[in-house]
Amino acid sequence: MPTQKMHENEIPTSTQLVQQLLKTQFPHYAALPITPVRSAGTDNAIYRLGDTLSVRLPRIDWATGQIQKEVTWTPRLAPHLPVNIPEPIATGEPDQTYPYTWGIYRWQQGTNLTPKTIPDMTQVATDLAQFILALQRIDASDGPRANKHNLRGVPLKNRDAATRKNIKKLEFMLDVRAALAVWEEALLAPDWQGAPVWFHGDLLIGNVLFDAGRLCAVIDFGGLGVGDPAPDMMIAWSLLTAGGREVFREVLNVDDATWARGRGQALSQAVIFIPYYLHTNPMGVAYARRMLQELLGTSVFL
Repeated sequence: MPTQKMHENEIPTSTQLVQQLLKTQFPHYAALPITPVRSAGTDNAIYRLGDTLSVRLPRIDWATGQIQKEVTWTPRLAPHLPVNIPEPIATGEPDQTYPYTWGIYRWQQGTNLTPKTIPDMTQVATDLAQFILALQRIDASDGPRANKHNLRGVPLKNRDAATRKNIKKLEFMLDVRAALAVWEEALLAPDWQGAPVWFHGDLLIGNVLFDAGRLCAVIDFGGLGVGDPAPDMMIAWSLLTAGGREVFREVLNVDDATWARGRGQALSQAVIFIPYYLHTNPMGVAYARRMLQELLGTSVFL
């Protein structure tokens, strides 16, 4: 069964492709059952492999460095973090059937929560903040620096043109003036003046897993980098409610400028995501709309 295509130049994947790659490169795994994983992820197709493993295949050329990034950095970060993160098991090579480096990972147990299914918002907000604090405490001196190519952890002005363009595209579903007001307030916030710190870069509702209401794993470190911590504020509007955001911000002790940049990052993420994936990723679009509702309140009217 092929996965849903999301990009014009996407490399198609299927259970048959995964099985063929395993047969030729990791035959000791080839007999395990392979099941596509439904998610809001856009850069990689994920397949569960047996009960304890998963296979991750980049969909598009811009995602091809993510496997190597995780292989390089997650083993170094994992001992310092309070929850599980991706655990690479093996790296597959390109061949005549598939052109990119791909990975086999330990399957991370846990489930996604929504604001309606969170049993204790204060606990979830605290867990998320403590994960970010632990990540920021790790020595970042030799980490991969944020850059303008992935637009995470760099000044928001690098996202200005794309954000304004996509706000205009969404005039059918949101109050453009309200969205621009949030964006322009974020642009006015001073840039990060502190030492560069580790950030996850894609800390959104689909990348945090819970067990019995407690954060147990954070996945998808493809956006990992070192720079401004503001990108990791996005989870405040992606998953939390107003009360949860207050707890989250208090535990993190976030200054006004970083909070404003975080709001801007969340807004930009959502308005760029929705037009691109409107007809190909309904789960991701629903998550992005929810984030806009938290950012703009009643300004979202569809």
